[in-house]
Amino acid sequence: MVSKKVRRLSFFLIPLAVLAGLFILFTRNLSPILISMAEARARQLAVEAMNRAIAEVMDSSVTYTDLMRVSHDSSGRVSMLEANATLMNEIASAAALTAQSKLDTLADEGVGLPLFAALGIDLFSGAGPIIRVSITPVGAVSTRFVTSFESAGINQTRHEISLEASVVMRIVIPAGADSVSVSTYVPIAESIIVGSVPESYVSVPDGETALNLIP
Repeated sequence: MVSKKVRRLSFFLIPLAVLAGLFILFTRNLSPILISMAEARARQLAVEAMNRAIAEVMDSSVTYTDLMRVSHDSSGRVSMLEANATLMNEIASAAALTAQSKLDTLADEGVGLPLFAALGIDLFSGAGPIIRVSITPVGAVSTRFVTSFESAGINQTRHEISLEASVVMRIVIPAGADSVSVSTYVPIAESIIVGSVPESYVSVPDGETALNLIP
């Protein structure tokens, strides 16, 4: 009687074990593809989160003249640009904290990827078991202001101020793990400088380090 129960149990367990083994093998073979898909998804979600954070922090009333102080020489030409370090540091710090909060929420929720999507067949792109992907920020979000000068016509130069946010995301799937660096640039303000480009201007480092302003 016991042997019959064992045989019946084996009749169900052996195929189940075979299927489980095939599933694990299938998942491991597709691990690089799943990691690649997870990286693309992590980049997208992280960029969206950081862009929303910057949009929330930025006050629409902040203008170029709020961020940069323009000095002129005796002939009225722009001679120096000096950053409003206090305001820019406040914006950068607030954006980093807000972005960190959004990414932490994303990490709590995780991301699900359909397993069959890794086959690359559109017909099965949304089918199959859902593989749970853990996306976690590694360390804190870093932010910094970036300025650029480019020609905007004869005797004109466009000065653009952007806020850069970057973070490293840790991606974990059942069959492996990887890390990906994510950065985004959001234009904050710009101005057209008529005449010669100033010989000096003040740059602002990232919001997490002490400001070291050199005119």
